[in-house]
Amino acid sequence: MTVKRALLSVSDKDGIVEFARGLAELGVEIISSGGTAQALAEAGVPVRRVEEVTGFPEILDGRVKTLHPAIHAGILARRDVQEHLAKLAELGIQPIDLVAVNLYPFAATIAKPNVTLEEAIENIDIGGPTLIRAAAKNHQGVAVVVNPVRYEEVLRELRVKGGISPETAYHLAAEAFAHTAQYDSVIASYLAGRREAFPARLPLTYTKLRDLRYGENPHQKAALYAQPGAQGGITFARRLHGKELSFNNISDANAAWELVQEFSAPCAVGVKHMNPCGVGTGPDLLAAWRKAYAGDPVSIFGGIVAFNREVTAELARALSEIFLEVVIAPGFSDAALEVLKEKKNRILLAAEPGRSPQAWDLRAVRGGLLVQELDGRDYDPADLKVVTRRAPSEEELADLTFAWKVVKYVKSNAVVLARDSGTVGVGAGQMNRVGAVEIAVRQAGEKAQGAVLASDAFFPMPDSVEAAARAGVTAIIQPGGSIRDADSIRAADAAGIAMVFTGIRHFRH
Repeated sequence: MTVKRALLSVSDKDGIVEFARGLAELGVEIISSGGTAQALAEAGVPVRRVEEVTGFPEILDGRVKTLHPAIHAGILARRDVQEHLAKLAELGIQPIDLVAVNLYPFAATIAKPNVTLEEAIENIDIGGPTLIRAAAKNHQGVAVVVNPVRYEEVLRELRVKGGISPETAYHLAAEAFAHTAQYDSVIASYLAGRREAFPARLPLTYTKLRDLRYGENPHQKAALYAQPGAQGGITFARRLHGKELSFNNISDANAAWELVQEFSAPCAVGVKHMNPCGVGTGPDLLAAWRKAYAGDPVSIFGGIVAFNREVTAELARALSEIFLEVVIAPGFSDAALEVLKEKKNRILLAAEPGRSPQAWDLRAVRGGLLVQELDGRDYDPADLKVVTRRAPSEEELADLTFAWKVVKYVKSNAVVLARDSGTVGVGAGQMNRVGAVEIAVRQAGEKAQGAVLASDAFFPMPDSVEAAARAGVTAIIQPGGSIRDADSIRAADAAGIAMVFTGIRHFRH
């Protein structure tokens, strides 16, 4: 497929000048419109404006410029059908052999905080998808390029082979249809989401960022995909040092990063197998880390640790005293990096708070998809209900609030023991709630004396409260709502435990 004439019209102008210059050097005539034409002209690339080809000006603030038979007939005419070529000659329309188009940034627009519907609508591209689909449909005669990464590949093939091979044209067309499908999918999801929480059709589309070494186990293949318009979080974290992240690294790192974002005070979170094994807050990160480490020094070994402040050299030296697989923070001082990079395989990630156009939690089931809202709800302190004779003290209430934030991220059945804004025992993923209490108590040991307890769901029996009382727990926070709440309240009163209900459950399966 030879290329004599190319239409370039891009929103993302990364690399377009170099691409156009390369085409021009090969004798290709460049047709362009709007801002792309201006950018090419300013760079000294010979360019013919679309209105010169169509004989019709851009109108409606640029909404209509390429939607014209002189453009689309030149793209859609089949090169192997003589009647098509004869009609072009009769109408004085010249074929267009290459189309390079990318679209208005709709996904990036709706990812902005407080974006208006009007702003979103204005960023729905019309002419671009039409050009892309036309060229992709006629890929046996027209090359279509939607990804700036492909520019150099296309130029290289033109220079070496003198044209575009059928195989390359086919792959470019497949990529183009995926590009427009993704674009329409994001628009459909956004508009449907404004009308109903869960639309009848759920058009989801993700872009592969990279293949992973393997999945949860070595015999499973895996890859990381990104949602269009999403920003920050572990998906887009910058790897500053260490080996490539694995499937399990990413899962655990995400769990740690999401939890550490719950706290405004300096916070350290240690995660092992998707469960927090140590969490602490304090006046600074070093104090927070010491609490998190003390919470379970056995489990945190080889784990994932996240911080919500920049890591300093002093903290880095403390972290280097044990083996940690991944350390995540908003940033690292130069001195901290120097210390932490001494271990070749230790992974260091710089992350930002994550934002997504959709607040959905997606879980795959065989042949289907479970969809729910993210668990972003928390209790209003004014609605906290004291159900025992004794109310919690200010210190107990502070620890109860801390423990409640942590238990939300522990696999159900979940129980967290905490003292002085640090975890001392975590019971996770148990088949019954008293079992979770017993594990948390056993882990805490003597530290359970004077600790508070958070449970992700209500106590169906008083046995959990009785086990907590025997360990020396002084206050409990739980959702309430069991038909046997009165039994648990009586057990708490008998032990002098203060108990509060939130009215909110935090199951995490």
